[in-house]
Amino acid sequence: MRAPSANASAAPLTLQEVLQSSARSAPDIIAALARNRQAEARALTAQGAFDTVFAVEGRSRVLGYYDGSEIAGKAEQPLSGNGGYLYGQYRASRGDFPVYEDKSYTNRLGELKVGALYSLMRDRLIDARRSEFRLAANDIDIARFETKATSIGVQARAVDAYQKWVAAGLKLKAYEALLGLARGRTNGIERQVQLGAKPDILLTENEANLVRRQAFVVEARQDFRAAAVKLSLYYRGADGTPIIVDEARLPTDATALDGIRTDPAFNLEGRPDFAIMLEEIDKATVKLALARNDLLPRIDFGGEVAKDIGPTGIGGRSRTPLEMIVGVTFKIPLQNRKAKGKLAETQAKIDELTVKQQFLAEKIRAEVAAIGLEVETAGQLVATTERERVLAQRLAVAERRRFELGSSDFFLVNQREESATNAEVKLIEAQARIAAAKAELAAATADEDALGLTQVAESE
Repeated sequence: MRAPSANASAAPLTLQEVLQSSARSAPDIIAALARNRQAEARALTAQGAFDTVFAVEGRSRVLGYYDGSEIAGKAEQPLSGNGGYLYGQYRASRGDFPVYEDKSYTNRLGELKVGALYSLMRDRLIDARRSEFRLAANDIDIARFETKATSIGVQARAVDAYQKWVAAGLKLKAYEALLGLARGRTNGIERQVQLGAKPDILLTENEANLVRRQAFVVEARQDFRAAAVKLSLYYRGADGTPIIVDEARLPTDATALDGIRTDPAFNLEGRPDFAIMLEEIDKATVKLALARNDLLPRIDFGGEVAKDIGPTGIGGRSRTPLEMIVGVTFKIPLQNRKAKGKLAETQAKIDELTVKQQFLAEKIRAEVAAIGLEVETAGQLVATTERERVLAQRLAVAERRRFELGSSDFFLVNQREESATNAEVKLIEAQARIAAAKAELAAATADEDALGLTQVAESE
């Protein structure tokens, strides 16, 4: 962590700078992106079920009456749109084979064979391989939405940390100004006491007032430094090291708190948690289709074409003509309780997820509506507090003028000044409240543009 220092740029730190830094360097976002890559790697693993497989097999009789040797190479390619596969084979043999291995004979240059197996019912539309690949694709989407949810959460916390840093800094400025007023009066009070115009006790009272206001400043400075440390979790250097921003980069007024511009349009499916729920339903639907597939009988159609090449071998000329073979395989389980149980389980899971999806949609709408009301209420509070601050400042200025003219007492002028400062602090807190509500609304509506995620995605 970098210690506070005079930054190369003394310009006030903006919310957009913090959001850009956070989106690029926040450890939670980097970890979420790593999980996204893990999901993509798992999808590649699932896609491996459709890889072309090449195998070579050779055998030779080293003892016994027969001396036949055979070598075969075969390439097999699973079909991505069917549960079957295509294959091609080359086979060559030499020597004698027993009659029960008559099929081992080939012509001198061997035998070429191509064939295919095609599923007509079970595994025609979906099978274990294709379902795994589709589920892996769903997992990629889920990982992407989880990354989005993580990014939104991090950015919302970054906004909150920045706003608390700005608010703490503005409070510190307010209390420092209040302390400055007391210090500015000290020389005048000392001179009046020396001249006998004021009693000695006024010096003690003024010192007590200074100590109290110094305590306000010390406490406010501590809060400001703590807020800067929390902000450093999101504001980082190019190497990812947290940066503690010093007071020199503090914005001059509370307009810095109003850095969030939310989009009034809200798309429910833009919420990552809702999108994840839809993906979970889609995954359950794939599993349901697979369970229904397992209830079907297996009817596979196969065919192959083979041709021996070269001079006639020991097996005779019967190998030379072109061969074409077709066949059908039928298989059905008589009870199939496993598939029936899986079908019932998956259907129940879909029912569960559907209910959860409906409730989540209602919950999200209620959350967005409640935050909208909070934004509206906070706006009204800011307007009221602003009026209160203006009036308190007028009273403080008037009371100081009366005190300077000798028409007011020390206690009353201090009370007016502290009331004005309290009203200013209250206004800062109200402005921070509406800013926090807007940030919460941006997170609830998954407003990536407001949270500074769109700009980073475009720059990359």
